[in-house]
Order: sequence, then structure tokens, then C-alpha cells
Amino acid sequence: MNRLLLLIALVGCTICGTQTQVYAQSLSAVKQVQFKKDSFNIIQYGAKGGGVQLNTSSINAALAACSKNGGGVVVVPAGLWLSGPLRLKSNTNLFLAKNALLQFTTDFNEYALVAGNWEGVPAVRNQSPLSADHAENIAITGHGIIDGGGEAWRAVKKDKLTESQWQKLLSSGGLVGEDKKTWYPSHQSLIGSQTKEAGLLKDGKTVKDFEGIKDFLRPNLLVLTGCKRILLEGITFQNSPAWCLHPLMCQDLTVRNVYVKNPWYAQNGDGIDIESCKNVLLENNTFDVGDDGICIKSGRDAAGRKRDMPTENVLVRNCIVYHAHGGFVIGSEMSGGAKNIVVNDCSFIGTDIGLRFKTTRGRGGVVEKIYISNINMKDIAGEAILFDMYYMAKDPVPLTGEQRALPKTELKPVDETTPVFKNFRISNVYCSGAEKAIFIRGLPEMHVTDIVLENMVLQAAKGIDVQEASGIQFKNIEVLSANTSPVLDVQQSDNILFDKISFGKSAAILLRVSGDRIKNITIHRTVASGANEKIITELGADAREVQWK
Repeated sequence: MNRLLLLIALVGCTICGTQTQVYAQSLSAVKQVQFKKDSFNIIQYGAKGGGVQLNTSSINAALAACSKNGGGVVVVPAGLWLSGPLRLKSNTNLFLAKNALLQFTTDFNEYALVAGNWEGVPAVRNQSPLSADHAENIAITGHGIIDGGGEAWRAVKKDKLTESQWQKLLSSGGLVGEDKKTWYPSHQSLIGSQTKEAGLLKDGKTVKDFEGIKDFLRPNLLVLTGCKRILLEGITFQNSPAWCLHPLMCQDLTVRNVYVKNPWYAQNGDGIDIESCKNVLLENNTFDVGDDGICIKSGRDAAGRKRDMPTENVLVRNCIVYHAHGGFVIGSEMSGGAKNIVVNDCSFIGTDIGLRFKTTRGRGGVVEKIYISNINMKDIAGEAILFDMYYMAKDPVPLTGEQRALPKTELKPVDETTPVFKNFRISNVYCSGAEKAIFIRGLPEMHVTDIVLENMVLQAAKGIDVQEASGIQFKNIEVLSANTSPVLDVQQSDNILFDKISFGKSAAILLRVSGDRIKNITIHRTVASGANEKIITELGADAREVQWK
């Protein structure tokens, strides 16, 4: 059996109750890079430091020569190196020495519009600062910093800055939208924000059709498309125009000891988006970004289903995520599916949500066989653990004064556009501070199913909220909630087990069940005497469907 698959099976057993410690030798499952010792110093190809000369042609010449001569290491020595877009070639290792800063230019003229991919669908974007297309045996390693110059590209919301920061931004140039709440770096950027489906390659449109909104079509810092045997190690990737790291349809990817950094307000400033990839190892990385930290994707809607390439066989371990919309995330573009994913020994500090699984009608795709254990969280603004099939493409925590309506509940037919979340095992989660401990919300026609959550201590303002779910097991969970009305809230769900749930010294209401489709709710080994009310029923729920054991 493939060793990574064996690891997944063993971790599954661990989470199901055995005490086996699983630290398998997974590196052999992900094929590793190997390079010749030959080195190609960019200075030998005319590169000059200091941050004034544009070194695009010199560095690309070094990369091409390295690949042409059988591969090796392209060396970026200490210093400040200004460059335009670079393309990695097979058998090359782009190595940044200590105190090397590779700064990508903010001159948009250096970035050509190209056909690419955006959020899981074919789209026109500006050429990425770093890219590779169907290359094999490639790496970016060393000790230096790669800066994407993202401040020149990104729109910024006023509500995410202090007044002095906002005024400084206005004085830098650009313009403000009609609502006076968003700053845009250029007129093209503003027009692009008002253009429906901006950049999407559909209805016969070509790259040339989007030249009028070029500035709006921000590139991801690093895009690797269809590549095999990849290593990212030791580098700081920062200040991306959009997503930082985007491996797309790649195989055998290792990301180790990297630091990924974006401003916390960076729109679409994800850390890493692993899309339709197979055999992936992420270990000992740190993320501090403006959107999701570690994110699993596989294409969006019909385009993702047509691609039919799940992200699979992924191991994430010993990673830290600071500011981010989510610490570890799957979705929302998961239309090709995701499976056989293990996440172990990670910490999320100050993220909006800890473990975040999101989708919506129209996506389709099956997310299954997800195994997560040994997660520490602190100061989570929203939910510690969230499953939500009503993703709204908005920040997970509303901005001050922002009003959001609850989704309309309606039963729709199940077809290929209906997403599926099933077969998750999550254990040993400890959270010090969150708005809500656990939130699970499925669809009336497709419940979130077969989820086991066990061995947790969750300090949160609110308790456990379960809506439109089936076959969910909560085992040995301590909920320390300031708002104990109720501790457990179950709506239109069935076959739900609460086994050994504790909730501190007292609670106003232990359990509320709502809806006429409530069936088979079991409360086991849970002391209800600390609650003022044991159970209340609403909206047609039958208390006889609740068993106390």
C-alpha cells in the first residue's frame, strides 16, 4: 500500500479511539526532487542588485541555461534584486541566499495578460511573478524573501484600516468607489470591480477582450500548473497581489519550513491554495495572511466537475496559522472533490475560523475521508469548527455595521450540482476563545453526514449548533460557553449522538431541538443537572425523538 494512504488509514484508526501514535515516514510517498550540483549565479547573466535595475531577462536567462544544461541550482545572492515575471524550468532549483530579497516590480506593463485560472475556472489574469507550466523536478529554496509587490494591485476596504491608515492610502493616489468605502489603485481596477464575471473566459471571449480592466486582474504570486516533483523550502513568500502559493493540477508537492505573509486586510490574500493536486506534504510552515491560510480546492462548479481532479493524498503537519479567514480550509471551490487528507499537530492563533469547510449549491463535488487531530486554537473570531453549505463569498466575520440575512430554507432536487460533505474524523481539539464552538449547517436535500468529533475542550461564547445534519457523533467534548442558552442546539437533523458532553458549572438550557424532521437524538453520559432546563422543543420537534441514556 502507498505509505501515505497507509498513514491515512492508521490516523483514521487513531481518531476512532486507539492510542497509536502515528508519525509515519511519509516522505517516501511524495516523490522528492533531486538536482545536479552545477550552479548558475544570476550575476553571471548580467543581474545587478540594489533594487533599481530590472533583472527579468538576466534571471530568466539563468533559469533557461540551467535547465538546458541538465539542471542544477540558480543562485540569487544576498542583495535586493528587482525583477519582472520569472518562469521556472524543469530540473532547476531557484535558490535565494540568506539576506536575498527578490522584489517583483509594481510596473504593470511588465506583466502580460495571459489565459489562466481564477478560483477554479478558466480566466484571464496578469502573468504571475513566479510560474511554471508542466515542469518536472523544480524547487524554490534557501533563506531569502520573495515579495510580490501586492500593495500596487490590491483594492482596500476602509473598514479594515484605521483612519490615519486610510488617509495615508488616499494620499498615495488611486481613487475611491462611489460608496466611499473601497480604495482602488487605478481607474482600470475600479472599472473591473464593477464588471460582471470580470476576466472569465466564456462566451467566446479572448485575452484581448480584457485589456480595458487589466489592472483589476491581479496575479497570484506563484502559480505552478501541471508540474511534478516540486519543493518549496525555507523561503518567505510575502505581499502577493492575490493568492500567495497556487499549485494547480500538480503531483508530488512538498512545502516545508516556509513563511507565507500577507497583510491581514489583503483581499483574496490566501496563503496556499492546493487545487486538484495529488500527493502533497506540508510541514513546519507558518502562515499569516489576509484570507484562508491552508486551503484545499479542486475547481468551481461545472468547470471543476468537468476537470474531475480531486485533491487527494495530502498530509499537513506541524503548521501554524496566525491571521487568516480560516486555519485549515476545504472549499468553497471543491467541485472536483477532496479525499484522503490528514491534518495533524497544527496551531491556529487569531484566525477568523479554525477548521473551515465551506461549499454551496451549484458546486457539486464530494469531500470525504478527512482525518484531523491535535489542533490548538486561540482567539478565534468566529467558529472553532465550521461546516457550512451556504457559503456566501464574504468575510466569515461581518464587519462593523454589516447586516446579513439568514439563508432561505428550501428543499431542492439532488443532482450533480449538489455538494457532499461526509466521513470526517476530528479529534483532540483545544480552543481558548471563539465566538462559537462548533457550527454544522447542511442543506435540506443533502445533510452533512458521518462526522465524528471527539476529545475536545472548547472555550467559546456560544456552544454547539447543528442544522440539517445526519449521523453526527460528539464524544467527550467540554464546552465552556458564556452563552448557555442553549449549550446544544439541534435543528432539522437526525441520528445525532452527544456522548459525555460537559458544560461547566451551569447552563440556562442544555438542549434545544427544532423542526418537524428531528429524529433519533441521543444524549449519553451527559449530566443535565447543572442546567436550569434540560430540553426545550420548537417548530414541531417531538421530544420523544430525544433519548437520554
